[in-house]
Amino acid sequence: MHLQLIDIVIIVAFLATSVLVGHWVSHRASRDTKAYFLGGNVLPWYMLGVSNASGMFDIAGTMLLVTWLFVYGVKSVFIPWLWPVFNQIFLMVYLSGWLRRSGVTTGAEWIRFRFGNGLGAQLSHLIVVIFALVSVIGFLTYGFKGIGKFAVDFLPWRFSADASINENVYALILMGITTFYVVKGGMFSVVITEVLQFCLLSVASVAIGLIAMQQVSPAALHAVIPAGWDQIFFGWKLNLDWSHLIPEANAKIISDGSSLFGFLIMMQLFKGYIVSAAGPAPNYDMQRVLSTRNPREACMMSAVVNVVLNVPRYFMTAGLTILALVFYSTTIRHMGTNMDFEKILPDALSRFVPAGLLGILVAGLLAAFMSNFAATVNAAPPYIVNDIYRRFFNPKASERLCVKLSYVASISVVVLGISIGWFVTSINDVVQWISAGLWGGYAAANVIKWYWWRFNGFGYFWGMASGIVAALLIPWAQPTWQPLLTSFLAAYPAFHVAFATLVTLPSALACFPAILILSLIGCFVGTWLSQAEDMDVLKAFYVKTRPWGFWGPVLKAVQAEDPSFKPNPDFWRDMSNIVIGIVWQTSLVALPVYVVIREYDRAEIALACVVVTSLILKFTWLDHLKKVYPDPKPEPAPLPSEVAAS
Repeated sequence: MHLQLIDIVIIVAFLATSVLVGHWVSHRASRDTKAYFLGGNVLPWYMLGVSNASGMFDIAGTMLLVTWLFVYGVKSVFIPWLWPVFNQIFLMVYLSGWLRRSGVTTGAEWIRFRFGNGLGAQLSHLIVVIFALVSVIGFLTYGFKGIGKFAVDFLPWRFSADASINENVYALILMGITTFYVVKGGMFSVVITEVLQFCLLSVASVAIGLIAMQQVSPAALHAVIPAGWDQIFFGWKLNLDWSHLIPEANAKIISDGSSLFGFLIMMQLFKGYIVSAAGPAPNYDMQRVLSTRNPREACMMSAVVNVVLNVPRYFMTAGLTILALVFYSTTIRHMGTNMDFEKILPDALSRFVPAGLLGILVAGLLAAFMSNFAATVNAAPPYIVNDIYRRFFNPKASERLCVKLSYVASISVVVLGISIGWFVTSINDVVQWISAGLWGGYAAANVIKWYWWRFNGFGYFWGMASGIVAALLIPWAQPTWQPLLTSFLAAYPAFHVAFATLVTLPSALACFPAILILSLIGCFVGTWLSQAEDMDVLKAFYVKTRPWGFWGPVLKAVQAEDPSFKPNPDFWRDMSNIVIGIVWQTSLVALPVYVVIREYDRAEIALACVVVTSLILKFTWLDHLKKVYPDPKPEPAPLPSEVAAS
């Protein structure tokens, strides 16, 4: 890619601004650990929401969305349910409020709030810390390789003739710049810089969408897509035939296990509901929730993420997709099933974007990497300082010392992530293996912890441990059991209907039921073979968090002391709002896609769905939040005599 002087100036100015902002707010963040880890719980909820969305807006994930939209058409808006994207709806409706009520600093600290300080709670605390740190380091390693690959294609400088060394050097420089403002400014710096970066990224995203609309006519687009590509609704089968356009796309659909698209989405919905009900994993998403001022703002912050992330991101996704379809179909056809849209992106931007705007776009894409990296780095120090050093080594450590140790912790995890990434040539499969194992084992225990009073620390530990081990071993054994299942079905056709689809499902989905069952066994065996947690611990958690679920004995004990206490009656309201919220979120995704491909009739339907569901949520969710989490009453002003006495 050839950048003009004005483009280079814009990129350098963006990097310099990020560093200066981090230095500017560092004095405020260094007052104490609460200010450093959580921004002192004074940052506005909408800024935290934008910051959280910015951390999720990574360019590698966007390129994956481009691949899906290219191959599966508008129906691809449902594929990210695999992650699942609608976990933000669960957080918005009730889980962010429950989590923020705890008043803790980290997810591991929340475990002590839920289970107390016994041996089971200590084991649970330990496994959550391990989960958090391994996932942070894994994603830093992934980020190191990703940002290097991005920079070598987009930035004009070269330090040697060896491209692989160039990738590492670029990644080292850019991660060093980002680490500086993260370490100096903590949460304050991360949030403020991510808000600035997201503004830049949104401009870049909308610009790509508008450029694509200008360059690609509806007729040109329809000439290169199969029938049904622009329809959002689907049946049991996908029914997209690329054979006369790009035959390799059909092969990709089969290799992805997506031919039975209806069954795939049903499985994703099942898995997504369970994972979402577990609450946020102990990473930057949880940290943003804990950084809000109060539980109501925590829920509103999660609502902001759905709007500010999906609308601009899908402008970029749809724009890049239709440019690739119309101008690069021949190139993609030659790639075969190894479609790599990142190789097309630099050429597409150079060809269609004028100087000046190109600098903004490259800076915006760079911001996407830096936002995700900054959020990940900022999630590690609370676990190292609060949950390891303060708990096991120096409980009386001063706030100033802990802030300094947070600097060291941030730099250490970055160095470790870079060290691994420097010597690994392709870490995508490794990171997927780690993240799939950890997240797969995370679900069952973290669902039960909210909703069942008898669940204890030993049950949590053994549920997490068995789930993680199962999630690591079962996908590894899949190449063995899938051929055996295929042979079994050939010998016993009566079982074909019930089990044949497991052979074609993606690995993460095909293995999920087995992982879930083994993790649940660990949860229940660990719980029933040990004593229930102390009733005082359970009452404190229940009264403060106010969850619905199976809390009968605890409710009875609380009401024995306080007959006026009422249980949470909002289960059916919350479940209804989740269904409405998923429709709302999906409509927000479909709207920019239909605008960019100029299907304005369908865009109007998507907009109508957004408006109607927004109005429903206003009355059933937002207004109800004000009742559940009322504003605190101001303290009465002191009397003149009291002032004089003081």
